[in-house]
Amino acid sequence: MDNTIIRITNLRKDYFVGEITVHALRGIDMEIKEGEFVAIMGTSGSGKSTMLNILGCLDTPSGGSYHLDSVDVSTMNRDELARLRNLKLGFVFQAYNLLPRTTALENVELPLFYNNRIKAKERRELAMNALESVGLADRLDHMPNQLSGGQQQRVAIARSLVNNPVLILADEPTGNLDTRTSFEIMELFQDLNSKGRTIVFVTHESDIARFATRNIVFRDGRIQREACLTERLLASEILKSLPVEDIELTQPK
Repeated sequence: MDNTIIRITNLRKDYFVGEITVHALRGIDMEIKEGEFVAIMGTSGSGKSTMLNILGCLDTPSGGSYHLDSVDVSTMNRDELARLRNLKLGFVFQAYNLLPRTTALENVELPLFYNNRIKAKERRELAMNALESVGLADRLDHMPNQLSGGQQQRVAIARSLVNNPVLILADEPTGNLDTRTSFEIMELFQDLNSKGRTIVFVTHESDIARFATRNIVFRDGRIQREACLTERLLASEILKSLPVEDIELTQPK
């Protein structure tokens, strides 16, 4: 049985700015297996964000093929891509992207509104379970402005989990967080990965990338190098090593 979640062959993406053609991706070949935790890295303009947009079915390639969970994404139209996103993908963004006047529970329920096979009671139960899985069972009725940055990102992660996706995509998920909270979020990602979740995240921070199991580095629209991490960082161990006073200062009020 093939456990490949992502299979990309000779993927290209061109943008046209006036008479200038920008080659954002130049023939990418890449595979990601079920249960992997992959960090995509690169400087600005390397192609990593374009790659994430295509992986997330938010953009379409100019050439090559992309199979997601054995489904050929490359030839899909906009409506088909929207359905695929809702069924197979979960997204986590740097800026959380929570609705400000909506509770944590309602924010997590949001992806399920697009699935008419799920009734209101089941939708609520699934959202509650997702929030419990990220340690926010006691924050269901809190608005985003009543939550810390780390708690808001946990809500966003719960929202990415609620439709049981085959792949979680995260775009600079620790970019707006302080150091300790970043470690807490990476501990959560590592825990989810240990339970079988396939995760791909984009980061420009090499230290954060060391929490993944594999790093893929982009440069000038190509894969410059990739490597499995034999000395992977464990966020739980780093958190244990932080001074007690730091722990006390970051406890939610």
